[in-house]
Amino acid sequence: MHIDKDLDTRGLNCPLPILKAKKALTDMHAGQLLRVTATDAGSVRDFQAFAKQTGNELVEQQTQGSEFIHILRRR
Repeated sequence: MHIDKDLDTRGLNCPLPILKAKKALTDMHAGQLLRVTATDAGSVRDFQAFAKQTGNELVEQQTQGSEFIHILRRR
């Protein structure tokens, strides 16, 4: 999977990972992929809700130790 932009939000709590992802997505083209790395456990459900609300596709979510990886496709 080709990731177009990586966003590190480790150490940040809600709503900062979502706000930073929203800003990053505005600078991207339709179809590009954004990978967000977070340490906030609440980010799992936050990104699910964010994708539904904005129309961006939540391609994948995974947990690696204490980190949560979210991959979004820009609409």
